[in-house]
Amino acid sequence: MRWLVGWSSTAAGAAAIGSAGATGLDGETVHPVGSQLLWGDPDPLWAVGDWRPDEVRVVKVDAETRIAVLGTCGASDEELRLSLFSARGGALRHLTAWSGSYTAVVKVGRRTMVCGDLAGAKPVFYTPWAGGTAYSTAALPLADLIEANLDFGHLAALLAAPDVPAALHDSTPYDGVRRIPPGHALILRAGAREIAGYEPVASLAVAAAPVDPDSAVDAVRDALVDAVRARLSAPRHVPDIDPGPVPGMGPAERRAARGMPVPGIGADLSGGPASGTLALLAAGLPGAPGTVLGHGTGAGERLLAVTFNDLAVRGRESEVERAGTLAANPRLHHVVVTGGEDVLPYAELDGPLTDEPGPSLITAARHRARLAAGSADHFTGYGARQVLDAHPARLADLLMDRKRRHLVRPVAALAKADGSVMVPGRVYGAARRLARTPYGAGLEVLADRLMNQRFDEPGGAVGASLAALTWARPGPAARWLTGEALAEVSVRLQGAPSRQGQGVGPGQRPGDFRARAALARHAGDLRVLEQAAEIRSQRLHMPFLDNQVVRACRTLPEALRVQPGARAAILRTVLEGAGVGDLPPGWGAPSHASAAAASRTGLRVAADSLMALFDTPLLAQAGLVEARVVRKALRAAAQGEPLPLDGLADLVSLELWLGRLLARRGTCWTGTPARARAVPAGIRPQRGALASGGGAGVA
Repeated sequence: MRWLVGWSSTAAGAAAIGSAGATGLDGETVHPVGSQLLWGDPDPLWAVGDWRPDEVRVVKVDAETRIAVLGTCGASDEELRLSLFSARGGALRHLTAWSGSYTAVVKVGRRTMVCGDLAGAKPVFYTPWAGGTAYSTAALPLADLIEANLDFGHLAALLAAPDVPAALHDSTPYDGVRRIPPGHALILRAGAREIAGYEPVASLAVAAAPVDPDSAVDAVRDALVDAVRARLSAPRHVPDIDPGPVPGMGPAERRAARGMPVPGIGADLSGGPASGTLALLAAGLPGAPGTVLGHGTGAGERLLAVTFNDLAVRGRESEVERAGTLAANPRLHHVVVTGGEDVLPYAELDGPLTDEPGPSLITAARHRARLAAGSADHFTGYGARQVLDAHPARLADLLMDRKRRHLVRPVAALAKADGSVMVPGRVYGAARRLARTPYGAGLEVLADRLMNQRFDEPGGAVGASLAALTWARPGPAARWLTGEALAEVSVRLQGAPSRQGQGVGPGQRPGDFRARAALARHAGDLRVLEQAAEIRSQRLHMPFLDNQVVRACRTLPEALRVQPGARAAILRTVLEGAGVGDLPPGWGAPSHASAAAASRTGLRVAADSLMALFDTPLLAQAGLVEARVVRKALRAAAQGEPLPLDGLADLVSLELWLGRLLARRGTCWTGTPARARAVPAGIRPQRGALASGGGAGVA
């Protein structure tokens, strides 16, 4: 895990802070464990973790003006230096417009500016501390710093309404630690803080200017090519040298057994359009994308393409076959990783502590098995669906813009899937109601549903689309929460419109708003996955979540997005524009099979261990669930009853995360007493305390 941390002190407290750390409440000197100091003086900044040398750059104009960029950034040192002159005047957007995935921190005198990303994969957190403000790209270090307890209201909202920003607001699992929203920056001036958006906001009174679909797709292609090229142009990284032979093992087997990736650059090749696009782009661009010269097969020419073949659950044979056809490209070296019941979801309940909880904790072992065969720099297609596909609520946006004719094809596709002539009228009516419903009214409906525990929704593809045609909806795990927890989330929702900046601003149509919220949740879960499935010396690259790629995808016309098969068509055009053709038949066809089947099979195989996990669950101690209710649901799902499997994944992953957090004994800081860590007193049984705990979040 890698993060940066710093703070900004008031003028009165500046004398207590220097390059060695800060003086805490008990007079001890505080600084992060295993850190490298990027700058000291009154407002210090550290990089913590196993950063590569090329991933940390600090450029100075003078003693008062400097910028630190951490991650993969396509800007040159001269571009960073020039950016500081604009940043002096308060301009921030250009700091987020370079290719790559990174966090930028600018210091101008006593003013510090920290830029988050658009997707939410590179978040920024902050907390009041020692009379000023401490900030970090991870929440746990700040929770350690202030000895934060758990925020039970946030945990309840995470289960009851995970896709609703108004329910989560700016809270984190740690009481007192806050996050800035995607697309915003944290600005600190001598300890005082301000959160400012850096993206331009359109007017709702005037329809957006028409965008040519061809030029929008060309912009997506250019952004993706730049994102891939930024990774290819970075210095090649060779993991720790193989310490020697093991009888009966070849070099690849030794690396996998020791948790070491293959040197060089590789990519996922699942057979789907997103990973295939990145693999073909990386293999086709100039820059020798294959392995490092002299290390492994390929000799600097071929890119390592990894395909996961699930032997325990069938249904993706056609995708694996397409991956094999793509891998016939002479610039690719294909590796197929097979997995049985040992890598099903829920099969492995042990793992590292992540910064925050996320549903991907139950599948971390599954992903780790694939990534262990990957390269030191590994491309993945995560995020493509969220940035390219149309959220069903975008149908309401088309109605608001008087573009009814563009609803014909998506509604016809739903009618064909359902086989009912009533579908067009139902979908059109739901889209029309959403287009005419104010945001506050949508939150009131959700608050009422939670308070009265109404969670029934229609099934099938049409039912899912109809349920999504709302401003807000209950999460899949909400049906298993206690009445007290649901009431707490309901109160948070009722107080949401009164919060400054929480309401939907100008230019936020319901479909666009829902799509951004879904992207933020997905990006946050991918951040959890990256930490839970981490392979030593490996970097996962997710170009679809880069700022410039997200911006380019947001310019795609909604009329293009909502058409069936739009994502595959866009990526096919991207590849053709980059000179890549001859895609196999069926490329981009939707996969119907295996995610739900794998989850259900994993539940059945791991039923006994899950029952033991929820024998005396921490979630019950926190007052969020009743143990017998969850055990009954797990038993029913394992027997095949049609329960929402993603809701059970939310419950199990949160229980796992709480157990790992409370079993932890270390801290992120040195020079602190032993008590200086998050949740020092553990979980105390909650008896009517949820409402009082959530009151701080509502105020």
